[in-house]
Amino acid sequence: MMHTGAKEQAVAEPEVVGGAAAEDGRPRLAPVGQPVPPSFDELYQREWSGLVALAWSLTGSWSAAEELAQDAFADAYRRWDEVGGMDKPGGWVRRAIVNRAASHHRHRRVEDRPAPRLLAADDRPDPTGDGAADRVGDPAFWSAIRALPERQAACVALHYLEDRSVAEIAEILDCRPSTVKVHLHRGRQTLARTLDALTGPNPAEGER
Repeated sequence: MMHTGAKEQAVAEPEVVGGAAAEDGRPRLAPVGQPVPPSFDELYQREWSGLVALAWSLTGSWSAAEELAQDAFADAYRRWDEVGGMDKPGGWVRRAIVNRAASHHRHRRVEDRPAPRLLAADDRPDPTGDGAADRVGDPAFWSAIRALPERQAACVALHYLEDRSVAEIAEILDCRPSTVKVHLHRGRQTLARTLDALTGPNPAEGER
């Protein structure tokens, strides 16, 4: 359910109906107070599974990913007069998810222990039932990404998960392309070292 203080909002927002889903498995939007704008509903249906996958790549939890996606869509709905007029409203929602995932990560960091951090991921099957799990691959790879600094993790996730270009990532994160290039370069270097450490040396190379 989306709990965002609807009573305090001048415009009611859509609510995800618990236990109800459309035929494609996505949580179903039910209008509260007034109908959901068609353009918003189209964005929701088109982007939902991809945005849940993005949120999972940055949090490691499907339940947290679904909640972050719902909250990001609620934010977009409240500002739909602005967001709906953008050329790429999906980019705005992605930025909201990246920012919320960073906040989620900071809160979790207080409780996390350094040693198991790379393995701290929710490996249960995708409970959303909407195919978001099909968009992600090796859990160890994404765990290593989550261990990166926040902006590096966001840039690397958008690049590998959604095959975004440097220019697209810069637009989504509202930063310069040169900044994205730096984050990608540093993130890839750290990923390579981390994954090499996890897999260990190749025995065949040691025999040379």
